[in-house]
Amino acid sequence: MTETPAAYRGRTKYDEAAAAKYQVRKESKNRAEMRLVDRAFAAIPKDARVLDVPCGGGRVTIHLLKRGYSVSSGDLSESMLAIARESIAHAGFPADVQRQDIEQLNYPDQAFDAVICFRLFHHFPDARIRQRTVKELSRVARRWVALSYFSPASVTSIKRKLRAAMGGRKAEHYPTSLSEVSGYFDRCGFKLAKDFAQMPLVHTMHLALFQRAS
Repeated sequence: MTETPAAYRGRTKYDEAAAAKYQVRKESKNRAEMRLVDRAFAAIPKDARVLDVPCGGGRVTIHLLKRGYSVSSGDLSESMLAIARESIAHAGFPADVQRQDIEQLNYPDQAFDAVICFRLFHHFPDARIRQRTVKELSRVARRWVALSYFSPASVTSIKRKLRAAMGGRKAEHYPTSLSEVSGYFDRCGFKLAKDFAQMPLVHTMHLALFQRAS
């Protein structure tokens, strides 16, 4: 029997106001993050069919479309989907954007050559959700999965942990080690190809590329 996804905050927070706020991002930060995407996708041929999930406002989708990839996009938030469709169309591309639950994707097995899951994994509060999501990403990916995660071994993560320990505001982020993330993929038949970060011990966000072992 399929397990009903838990309603953790990262799953439900992106209403219209939150979705609009999420689109406001420093251009320098956006460029740095897209460079991580480029580094991971250097190993993926341009004729690959790619799924971007969750697509948010569509910035990763548009970035990959401009580089020649065929990209489908999915997100659970209707507000995010509306922004993504408008942004992708404004960029001059046809928008294949669907409402998708990343824990229960509505795609057949190995429907895409590659899947990218960007800036979501750190919202997952426990191992059950992480494993369930990795299982779905691996199921629909024929060969590659690129997944971003927040490393606990970074200056930013340590500062957040200390702040919470001293009674300050707790961040709604859940760092996971590369060994933990790799373990979820190992159980789904994928092996780590390479892990990418701007400055590994300074910046908390990493983008890991996994490849089907067979």
